Amino acid sequence: MLSSQLIILCLASFSAGFVDSIVGGGGLIQLPVLIMALPSVPLVTLLGTNKMISVTGTAFSAWKYSRTIPYIRSLLFPAIAAAFTFSFLGAWTVSTVNSQILKPVFAVLLFFVFLLTLRNQRFGMEAHDPDVQIPLWKPIVLGGVIGFYDGFFGPGTGSLLIIGFVGLMSMTFVQGSAYAKILNLTTNVAAILLFVMKGTFLIHVVLPLMFFNVLGAFFGVRMALLKGNTFVRGLLRVIIFLTIFKLGYEVARDYLF
Repeated sequence: MLSSQLIILCLASFSAGFVDSIVGGGGLIQLPVLIMALPSVPLVTLLGTNKMISVTGTAFSAWKYSRTIPYIRSLLFPAIAAAFTFSFLGAWTVSTVNSQILKPVFAVLLFFVFLLTLRNQRFGMEAHDPDVQIPLWKPIVLGGVIGFYDGFFGPGTGSLLIIGFVGLMSMTFVQGSAYAKILNLTTNVAAILLFVMKGTFLIHVVLPLMFFNVLGAFFGVRMALLKGNTFVRGLLRVIIFLTIFKLGYEVARDYLF
C-alpha cells in the first residue's frame, strides 16, 4: 500500500474512533474512506476490515468509560442478553428479506429522533436517580430492538442506543454513551467471529488502523467526560443528521434513478 493511502486511512481511523467513542457513527467516516482508498478490494473484505478496526476502539471506549461511570448490572446484563440474541435474529432475517425496502422507514424514524433532540432541551441533561427502580422490561426491549436493528441493517446503531438509554432509563448523554458502547460491542461479536473464520479482512491494514482507532477513542472519551452532555448532544445531532442524509441519498438512488 502507498504511504499516502495509509496516512489517509490512519487519519480516518483516528477520526472514526474519536466520533464513535462519543456518539457512535464512526462507520460513516471510516468505511467510505476504505472504499475510496482501496477500490479494487471486494466490499465484503472492506466491511470485515472496518468491523475489525472499529470493534477495537469500541472495546477500549467501553473500558475507559467504566473507570469513571459505574454500570448498573441489573440494567446492563438483560440488555446485553437481549441484544446478542436479537442481533442473530436480525442477521437471519436480513437473509430472507430485502433490507433496502425498509430504508425509508429507518430514515423517517431517525428524523423523528433528530427532532426529539432539538425540541426537548432537557433531554439527556439530567442523570438517572439511582433510588428509582427501572423496570426489567426496559433494558430487555431496548437491547432486543436495537440488537435486531443492528443485525438486520446497522447504520446509526450507536446513536440509537444512546437515545434509547437516555429516553428509557432517564440517563444523561454521557451515561448513555457509556452504556451504548457495551451493547454495541455485544452486537458486533457475532460478525467479528464470522469475519475472522472466513478471513475476510486485510490484516496489513487492520493492525495500524486499530492503533489509530483506539487512539481516537482515547481522546474521544476524554473529550466527552471533560465537555459533558451539551457537547455530546451537539455531536449526536450531527451524526444522526448525517445518517439521515446517507439513508435519504441511498433511497433516492435506489428508487428514483
